[in-house]
Amino acid sequence: MASGGEHTHDHDHHHHDHKHGHHDGSFVGADGKVYHSHDGLAPHSHEPIYSPGFFSRRAQPLINRDFNERAFTVGIGGPVGTGKTALMLALCQNLRDRYSLAAVTNDIFTKEDGEFLVKHKALPEERIRAVETGGCPHAAIREDISINLGPLEELSNLYKADLLLCESGGDNLAANFSRELADYIIYIIDVSGGDKIPRKGGPGITQADLLVINKTDIAQAIGADLGVMQRDALRMRDGGPFVFAQVKHNVGVEEIVNHVLQAWEATTGKKRR
Repeated sequence: MASGGEHTHDHDHHHHDHKHGHHDGSFVGADGKVYHSHDGLAPHSHEPIYSPGFFSRRAQPLINRDFNERAFTVGIGGPVGTGKTALMLALCQNLRDRYSLAAVTNDIFTKEDGEFLVKHKALPEERIRAVETGGCPHAAIREDISINLGPLEELSNLYKADLLLCESGGDNLAANFSRELADYIIYIIDVSGGDKIPRKGGPGITQADLLVINKTDIAQAIGADLGVMQRDALRMRDGGPFVFAQVKHNVGVEEIVNHVLQAWEATTGKKRR
């Protein structure tokens, strides 16, 4: 059911005989993990994911984080086309006058999202970096985060940032940020996939600190029942927070900003301004 170039995965090969290379080009590394590569890009492994996940059991923010080395980092993930970049823009517009911000965007093969932010003057151009992740965007936010940590740390120090925003490449429902990278995780889905998406779960939906259900204005056209989405989101997230939004029309954005700043205060001990 992948659409719009969305990246799907058959993770079943984790359960096969791991003695030697597989017909799909995956192989077992010295560490005992199964590695694969896309389009000849750097091989990487994935932590196996065995259940949709539980909000209450999500990885907690790191205790010993040094925010002088890298400012409080908000990770924004979600499937292709749900509004990640629009949310990045909205957050920049809402926070840039009071806080020092910088942003890193991930795309698979282009720098499109970074260019979008520059074009819409989300932040001064030098505060925005675009990273090309290649064919497996979720590795860049989970197993191989150095591609993002480098530019984030550099921007953080250059601009004495209060908050950093990191947008992952559009992916499937199994993508979620490592806590080593994101102190606060927002996962954004939209109603266009129908009202079944929240109950499909996956670590992004169940374990993000905040779930955003975007584009509620097209629910009627799609025949998506927002009541069902609300019920399923609450159930799948053990009651964890979610926001209905129309990011493009600035609906729900203030609520999202509020969640981010609450977490920023709680984690850094600073007071919002």
